[in-house]
This record gives sequence, C-alpha cells and structure tokens, in this order.
Amino acid sequence: METTDKTKVKGGEFLIKETTYQDVFIPEEFDEEQQMIAQTCRDFLTTEVYPNLDRIDKMEEGLMASLVTKAGELGLLGVSIPEEYGGFGKNFNTSMLVADVIGAGHSFAVAISAHTGIGTLPILYYGNEEQKAKYIPKLGSGEWKAAYCLTEPNSGSDANSGKTKAKLSADGKHYVINGQKMWITNGGFADIFIVFAKIDGDKNLTAFIVEREFGGVTMNPEEHKMGIKGSSTRQVFFNDCAVPVENMLSERENGFKIAVNILNIGRIKLAAAAVGASKAVISTAINYSNERIQFERPISKYGAIRYKIAEMATKVYAVESANYRAGQNIDDAYEALVAGGMDKSKAKLKSTEQFAVECAILKVWGSEALDYVVDEGVQIYGGMGFSADAPMDRAYRDARINRIFEGTNEINRLLTVDMMLKRAMKGELDLMTPATAVAAELMSIPDFGEEDDTLFAAEKKIIQNLKKATLMVAGAAVQKLMMSLSKEQEILMNIADMASYVYVAESVMLRTEKLVSLRGAEACEGQLNMMRIYFVEAVDALQKAGKEALWAFAEGDEQRMMLVGLKRFTKVEPFNVKDARQKVAQQLIAENKYCF
Repeated sequence: METTDKTKVKGGEFLIKETTYQDVFIPEEFDEEQQMIAQTCRDFLTTEVYPNLDRIDKMEEGLMASLVTKAGELGLLGVSIPEEYGGFGKNFNTSMLVADVIGAGHSFAVAISAHTGIGTLPILYYGNEEQKAKYIPKLGSGEWKAAYCLTEPNSGSDANSGKTKAKLSADGKHYVINGQKMWITNGGFADIFIVFAKIDGDKNLTAFIVEREFGGVTMNPEEHKMGIKGSSTRQVFFNDCAVPVENMLSERENGFKIAVNILNIGRIKLAAAAVGASKAVISTAINYSNERIQFERPISKYGAIRYKIAEMATKVYAVESANYRAGQNIDDAYEALVAGGMDKSKAKLKSTEQFAVECAILKVWGSEALDYVVDEGVQIYGGMGFSADAPMDRAYRDARINRIFEGTNEINRLLTVDMMLKRAMKGELDLMTPATAVAAELMSIPDFGEEDDTLFAAEKKIIQNLKKATLMVAGAAVQKLMMSLSKEQEILMNIADMASYVYVAESVMLRTEKLVSLRGAEACEGQLNMMRIYFVEAVDALQKAGKEALWAFAEGDEQRMMLVGLKRFTKVEPFNVKDARQKVAQQLIAENKYCF
C-alpha cells in the first residue's frame, strides 16, 4: 500500500493508502490559544447555560436570543470568520474544537451551531463582497441571528424537490418568494434566513438571503419536540416576500450545490458536538457511580458498571480521534489550494467537499456513539435515570435528533459508498487496482511473513487486512451487481459500515501511536487499552457486515472463496477485553470524569 503525502491526501483515500501518525493531528496538540478559546466556551456553558437549562427548555421569551448575543460579544460566533469581517480567522480544527465543547450545551448548542454553520457560512462562502460586508460582521457579533430554510413538508432527504417558488417582479428589482418551510432551527428569533426556492420552471434550487424585515414572513407557533425543547423550531411561510435581486446568493440554480456543501461542514461539526455532549454525559455518569451506594459500596466498584464506563469512553475516544484527523486534512487541503492561487472562500468549500466521505462517516459514528453513551448513562443512573429531575432525562432526549439532523444516518451511509464509487468512476480514486490485487491474493497461499512484535505492529496488520476485506466485498459487489447496486441499500450500508470501521479504527491507532511517541507507552496505558478494545469491536462488526453482504449477492464457489478470504482478513490474536475495560474504567473512576 502507498503511503500518503499529507498535503495531497484525498477524501476516501484512507481505504487504499497507508497513513503515518506524523501526518495526523490529535486533540492533545492544541496550542495555548486554542485551549483558551475552548476554556472560554466551557466557562460560558457553566455561567450562562447550565444554570438556565430549565428556563431554556420552557422557551422563555427572548432567553435563547440573548444567549446567542452574549456568545457573540465574547467572540464565540466569529471563530472561523475572517478578521476583515470582525472574526478571529481561525482554522477549521479550531472551529471543530469550539463545536466539541459547545456540544455539551443541549438546546443552546443547536442554536449556536445552526447560526454559525448553516446560517452564516452560505453567505461567507458563496456571498459576493457586498453581501459579506453587509451581513457577516453582524452575524459574527450576534447582533443578527441566522436560520436556514431548506426543508419543506414534502422534501426532506430529497431536498431538491422543494416547491417554494421565486418569481422576478415586473420591474425586475425583486424576486417574490412564496412557499412553506418546516423544522427551521432559530426560526422564532432569526433576523436573516437563507432560503432555497426555484425560479420559474428551474430544475434546481436557487438560494436567497432574506431579511425578516422584508415582510411577507410569517410563522406557526413553536414545534413541540421530543428533545432539544429549548431550540426554536418553527414552520416559516413566505407570502409574496419581496427580496431584492442583489440578495440572490451565488448564481441561479446553484442552491442545491450550496445546500450539499454546507451540509458537509454541518456533518463533521455535528460529530464534534456529539463528542462534547458524550464527554459531559460520561463525566456525569462516573460521578454518580462514585456516589451511589448499593450493598455498602459505590456502584463504580462493580464490573458491570465498569464495563459500561469503559465502552462509553472507548467509543468517544475513537470518534474524537477521527474527527480531528479529518479536520486537519481539511485544513491541509485548504492551505494547499490557497497556496496554488485559489480564492479563499472557494478553497474553504473545496477542501471540505474533498473530505465529504469522511464527513458522512463521522456524522453517523458521532451521533451513534452519543446515542450509546446517553442510553448507558440512563442505565448507570438506574431508576433515577428515568426521572425527569435527574440529568440523564434531558441528555437522552436531546441526543436522539442527531441521527436525523444533517441528513439521516441511513442517507449518510448510502452517500459514503456512493461518493467513493463516483470518485472511482471519475478516476479520482483508484479503488479497482487494489480491489483486483486483493482478489488475486485470495487465490494465492497466505504469506505469513516474519513475526513483528513491535508496538502497533499487530494493529497495523489488522488495519491492512480490514482494508483488504472492505475492498474485496465492495469490488465484488460492484462487479456482480453493476448498475443495480444503487438499489441494494442494505448491501451498500454493509459496505459503508466496513469502510467506516476501517477509517475510525485506523484513526484511533494513529492518535494512540502519536501520543506514545510524545509521552511514552507507560503514560498512555489507558489509550492503548481503548485502542485495543475498539479494534475488537471493529474486527467483529466488519466481519459481520461483510458476511451479510456476501450472503446477499455472492453464490457457490465464489461465495465460499470470499467468505474464506473474509475470515482470513478478520483473524486476530485473542485479547483479554475484560481486563482492558476494567483498567480503563478504573482510571476514569479515579479521575471522577472523562479524562482522555
């Protein structure tokens, strides 16, 4: 397998190239200034958000808007906004760190991420100079609040099927918008709406910057939701809303592209927020397990509880490792594009678009890790976990939306494979050469090679084999099913899970290897144990997904041969997972919080 040059890494290449730990960024490398920004976010949650969670959930008039304003005054809304528009101009991974910390803020996290992400970035990345100069400084300061109007009653995942219409006025000075949008986050207090509509009989959407003050904007009452109750969610109606022609965002019919590219950013930021929320839940659960006495001992002394604590931490450590690896890839791609002469706004979009595969993977893995964590958090609390007066109630309900937000997890799984195959067909990603090599390897006698007992040698071999297993199944599925593969959603989701486990497991290994290089193995015992625990999960789950896919489309000798190959590629040495979990849990329990 080739080794990557970090300045030339392409999205999806993780499956066919080897990455070295020197080429990844790990969260332990954040510098003092970045740590100070993160601490400002933590302090804001502690002083402004946590004491007011019940008031926020009751939708107290003006409260959420005032919190967004206060966050703006502290600069928390302008971290990734360029300095010329009043922001800090920080890199992508710094904005990921902010999303991570703020992610523990329940409904406030939803409001601020919608404002700084899907509300602000379309103007920052697609707006002309006049639009940016007019809107970005006020959005960055929090003076104006933003919302994003894409979803309609009959167009959710199929966003381009929206029915909202825009018609040029007789004098040619305005586009008159008519239509209905739903599930609009921040709708109740937003000053600015990014609205997607079709002009006349256009096939694709066009985007517009709509000010509430333009008139013709009305709303239904706040939606009653299962969770994130404090997040303003409204249906928004546009009735002959006259929008000046200069408020068209980008070009006519470019709206769908804007929506897709902004969602890429939203997906990876959601993964970061899910990690932040998970860490907070784990810390709360550990704290409770140390205080709750049963049979004259804290429940944290019991193996069953320790199992839960270690599994929760392992999943979060894994997703976090992948998050900042992808974030750095995006930063490196941006720097390379700018150095090559590309406009900064275009480079921001292109760099994120390049890693759309990883963004989709992380959205799924982050939201599902959080769901696992909150579920086990309720379980650790026992009966109190089911009480609305205990903290797990809100955490459990608020987490559920994340598997639906930013494209459902099912859509993102399908997209993961679809995007990789499309890139392969365009010649951007050579999947067939390594897939063919794996098919040839199946016919040969296994090369057992020499034993390598150096640290990480076993994990590197496992990663190589998991990549081979994924390429084998994906390559065979493409050859066997051809054009009908796109209709085989279950097989596609099997392949997506295989690729995702490869990416996240490799990310865990690279982070841990880099940490050991910085601190030594003895200081990283907990991380080494979590890496090995995660590898056991990854190998088992990948084998199951591969087996199900092969059972679904392969037959006879071909099926038997590939099942033998799958078994060969997912063979690992026995490992005492129970012992590793207990050690990880003991470290967390001693610290009384998530400490990695």
